[in-house]
Amino acid sequence: MSTAEILFFILAALTVLSGLLTVASKNPIHSILYLIITFFSISGHYVLLNAQFLAIINIIVYAGAIMVLFLFVVMIMNLNKEDRNFSKTFVITAASLISAVFLLLTVRIFMQSDVEANQLLTAGGDIGLTEKLGTVLYSDYVIPFELASILFMGSMIGAVMLSRKTKKERKTKKERKAEAK
Repeated sequence: MSTAEILFFILAALTVLSGLLTVASKNPIHSILYLIITFFSISGHYVLLNAQFLAIINIIVYAGAIMVLFLFVVMIMNLNKEDRNFSKTFVITAASLISAVFLLLTVRIFMQSDVEANQLLTAGGDIGLTEKLGTVLYSDYVIPFELASILFMGSMIGAVMLSRKTKKERKTKKERKAEAK
């Protein structure tokens, strides 16, 4: 076995274990932390597939931004509340049914895919490298990229203009106190 295969199996075991702990954990904070470990191990799989850009984006977007959002939502929620609308058996039945459907879909997709052809594509080359992605982005897709940047700049300026207060809204504290009297 090569070192890439050994690393793959270690990352796969870590991904499955942390995914199971995410679902099985009763503490929502621990569940979020296990999900972060899952995202990092998935990023390791991207590196093994020679897709460094996807690995970095996965860490920045999911392990960074989305997990912080989840953490804030969990902190804001009142999880000590005991009045839940669903029974425990209903939740377990629904979760088991959805998990079984996804397992069947995964097995079917795996059985229909040509694994050896996919290994030949990812075994070598520079398909997922950031340099290759940048070259294609700034040569073949430069006009759509620049149009998207102009669109984003316009939307940022519009958001700032819409959130800006008018002169009537910008009253000082003294003026507000004088009006209240």
